Amino acid sequence: MILLHPEYVVDAKKQPKAVLLPMSEWKQVMNDLEELADIRAYDEAKSAADERIPFELAVQEIQAGYDRWSIR
Repeated sequence: MILLHPEYVVDAKKQPKAVLLPMSEWKQVMNDLEELADIRAYDEAKSAADERIPFELAVQEIQAGYDRWSIR
């Protein structure tokens, strides 16, 4: 768990409207979110075990997609 030092921006009625974080803390939050997205994608892929294809076929499909959309 990262330790955050937020500063709050409030409106005239003292209602919170935004949060300011030091850049180093913001970068850590973004890195953690990217890691969480990777974990979720892995979990989703692992739960779809019936949809597995061989690695070589996956590479061929990806390359075919790139070839089809590449600018010549």
